[in-house]
Parts: sequence; structure tokens; C-alpha cells
Amino acid sequence: MTDKLRIALAQLNPTVGDIAGNLGKAIEARRIAALEGADLVVFSELFLTGYPPEDLVLKPSFQRAAMAAATDLARQTADGGPAVLIGTPWVEDGRLYNAVLYLDEGAIKGHRFKVHLPNYGVFDEPRTFVPGPMPGPLNIRGVRIGVPICEDIWSSDVVECLQETGAELLLVPNGSPYDAGKFDVRIERVAARIGECGLPLAYVNQMGGQDELVFDGASFVINTDLEVAVQMPAWEERITVTDWRRAGNGWVCDEGEKVAVEEDLESIYLAVVQGLRDYVRKNRFPGVVLGLSGGIDSALVAAIAADALGPDKVHCIMLPYRYTTQESIKDAADCATLLGVRYDVVAIEEPVQKFTEALAPIFEGRQADTTEENLQSRARGVILMAVSNKMGSMLLTTGNKSEVSAGYATLYGDMNGGFNPIKDLYKLKVFALARWRNENRPKNCLGPVGRVIPEDIIMRPPSAELRPDQKDEDSLPPYAELDAILECLVEKEMAIRDIVALGHDRAVVKRVEHLLYISEYKRRQAAPGVKITSRNFGRDRRYPIVNGFRDAD
Repeated sequence: MTDKLRIALAQLNPTVGDIAGNLGKAIEARRIAALEGADLVVFSELFLTGYPPEDLVLKPSFQRAAMAAATDLARQTADGGPAVLIGTPWVEDGRLYNAVLYLDEGAIKGHRFKVHLPNYGVFDEPRTFVPGPMPGPLNIRGVRIGVPICEDIWSSDVVECLQETGAELLLVPNGSPYDAGKFDVRIERVAARIGECGLPLAYVNQMGGQDELVFDGASFVINTDLEVAVQMPAWEERITVTDWRRAGNGWVCDEGEKVAVEEDLESIYLAVVQGLRDYVRKNRFPGVVLGLSGGIDSALVAAIAADALGPDKVHCIMLPYRYTTQESIKDAADCATLLGVRYDVVAIEEPVQKFTEALAPIFEGRQADTTEENLQSRARGVILMAVSNKMGSMLLTTGNKSEVSAGYATLYGDMNGGFNPIKDLYKLKVFALARWRNENRPKNCLGPVGRVIPEDIIMRPPSAELRPDQKDEDSLPPYAELDAILECLVEKEMAIRDIVALGHDRAVVKRVEHLLYISEYKRRQAAPGVKITSRNFGRDRRYPIVNGFRDAD
């Protein structure tokens, strides 16, 4: 029995599929923990493979590679340094588990398997893993430690089992993705478990972006008095050593660092920056290119890109046509100057005219309509994709959630691109973030200090500028109304009558519902983007394209 324990919490940014790279990060983290005198280092859920590995984890060669890496890491613990708790897929008796391994003294000394496999929202773990049995604690350096894995603390039974079988403290490896407000939910859930079992708990969360998901880290330790003893930062890799001591009949973590976790607009901005940064970095793009229209959406995306990657890795192109106003041309140039990014102008008058002439025999006798408007957007898309192909930079698309919801975008035009940082942000949130960024330069951001988006862009009514004097509200309800209705339909799945009861016009609500449903085919072909809300398109909200249902209420 021991009365003291030093536990290093490794809040790191793994890459899905890069088993060798993740192993290297684990080895380095253990080396750092050893220098701090740690007895144990704890990593996040499925750290060796990265989380979530999705169907990649079903590949037998991938499973073997992960297990070999775990065995390699176990051998290295023969040096007398810290023991290791690390997440990895594990095959036993032909069954694949989401596991945490206990490595010490040169061997795999034990393991625990995740019991509750989430199958909601962005999660689909029963597709790949088998649920484990109810666990007991692991005896680690003389201390009985319970290791519930992520979802296992969202209900009472696993923690209750651990407490009843003698656990003295809980270490929880997590792959908990960010959405706005999620941090408070985690704290509340952990506090509930501690209140039930009377054991202190350390929550170790992954950090970094993986496709649409972004993980904020923000790991913490809470003692049995429900006071936070340690709060690690969000949006940063960090290895934090915590000191634990036996006090009476239980264990207490000494107070350590307590970093304020960003909230509201700041946390959302850091999330989209992290999501874009990791998508570009982990896919090994040298930089990004985007169309800078002089509008709010592309301006905010340009600012996010400069903050995520550095201005030298951002290439903005203005693609004016006859309906592009001089104000837009000036604002785009001013925005690029403020951000310090490369800026070029490629006029599309001639390409659009050539398309129109080529199609004239087929379109003869038909009035001009949105087809001709969409040619402008598609000409821009072709040019931007050509620059992307030639330079190797990834094309960013810039449609916000309001437009993505209502289908207010041109397929194979302004929807072209490999990633969309603002895909899960409604229009009003885009405006709010633009104003916020002009007044703040968040931590770890590489863009300039001070104003980065011209005030004229923020103040001017939004327009696609595909015809003279066009405004978005010619085709859509005012954004304040549209966003409120969409949140009811998308995030809350409310009935039409309940939305109307909130004060919205029934005809407007029905029209928004219609636009939402008929645009599903566009969303299926849209670029991925950072998940911010509780219900993003694609991973959270999965609707059929062919859909004859309409709410009759």
C-alpha cells in the first residue's frame, strides 16, 4: 500500500491511423512524465489509433498494428519509469474491444474494456466494438484504480460497480468532442458520479481536430467535495502532473493548475480554428485558397484560415462579374490587406460569356433565370479548383449553416471545396464572430492583432451579387427569423405548430421546412466542416434525400 501517487495526465492530439506517430507521442509524454517523477501517465481514449477510427478499426492489419504498438510500449516500461494507462483497440477471443491497457514492468499487466458503446449523435461504436463486461479496479502501484472509459461515466452502473469492488479513485480516458456548452455538461455529469460513489475523479480528454469533430481537451480533476483541484487548458496539448495522497479513508488530489476554460464566442472561434488547422495539417496540405467576395462569410473564413495556418499559407482570390459592386471589390482588397494574405483578382466576365454562348442553341426560346446566375458561381468554382489543383492548396468553401440548411448555395459552384470552417454556424453567429475577432486575438492564433474584417463588410446587407441589386432577403426570410426557425427544426426537431406558437408565421415556417427538406441532396455533396452545434449536418442529423414527409401540424 502507498499513501502518495503522482499521476501525469496526457492531453494530446493524436492522428487517426498514424499508429507509429501516436506511439512516438506516447513515448515522449512518458519521458516527460518520468522527469517529473510521475508514477503513472494516463492517455485519452483509443490514443494509439486516434479517435474515432470508425470502420478503419475493422481492418485486421490495423488491429494487429495497434496491438503491436501497445506491446512495444509495454516493453519500454521495464525501465522502472512511470506505468501507463493507454487506450487502444484490443482483440480477445476473436472479439474487438475499445480498451484501456495497464502497462508496467515491461508487460501488459491488465486491461479494461468499454462497457457502454454510444450509438447516438456522432457516435456509432456498436458498429465496430463489442461491449465489455462490468469492470473491477486495476491494482496500479498499490492503489486500486477504476478506469471507466468515456461513455461509462454517463450512467451510474459502471462507476457503482467499480466503487463496490474496491476502487479508491477513478481515472477516465475520454474522446469527448466539442460542441458549444459541452464543457459544463461534462462537469455536471462527473459531479453526479462523484456524488453517487464518493470517489475522486480525473477526466483526461483528447485535444485536436478529426474530420468534422474537434476535441477541446479541457481535462480536469474533481475531488469528493466536488471542488475542482486541477483544470487543464482547452485547445492546447499539455502534460500535467497531479499529486494524490491518501487522506483518512480516501484519496485527495492536491490543488494544481487551474486554467480558465474559454466560453461562448471565444470557445467557438477556437474550435473552428483548431478544426481547420488540424484538417489541413493532418492531410498535409501546404495551405488554403478561397474566394474572397467582399461578403461576411468569406471574410470570416479568411480570418479563421489566417489564424489557423498563418497569413503566408492563405491565398484569397476575388472573382468579380458585372454585378459585383465596387464596394465589394474594395472591401475584399481591404480585408486581404488587414489579414496580410496573398490576394489576386480573376475576372469571370469572359468565362461566363463563353459558357452562355456555348449553351445558347440549347437554351433558345427560354427566359433567363437562376440557371444563368448559377453559371457565375460555377465559373468561380472552376477557377478556384484550378488554382487548388495547380498550387496544391486546399480550397475552402464558405457557406454558413443558414445557407446550407436552406440550399442557398450552388452545387459545383460556391459549394466547391475540401473543407468549410463555418458550415455549422448560423448567419447571425457568423456576424457575431466577425465582430468578436475584430476586438480580440485568441490564444495560439497566427493572424494579425487588431481589426481583420472591414466594418463595411459587417454592416452591409448580405448579397450573393448574382443579379443587379440582389439581397439575400429577396429569397430568404430575414436571418434573425430564419435562424430561429432553423434552430427549432434542426436542433430541436420541433413540430410546425409549436414553432408557430413561438410567434412565427406559419407560411414562413412551412417554406423554411420545405427548403430544408429539398436541399438534403446538396448537403450530401457538401464539404465537411467543424461541428459546433449539438446537431450538425452529416454526423448528427442524418435525413433521407428521398423524403415524402411534411409536418401537417
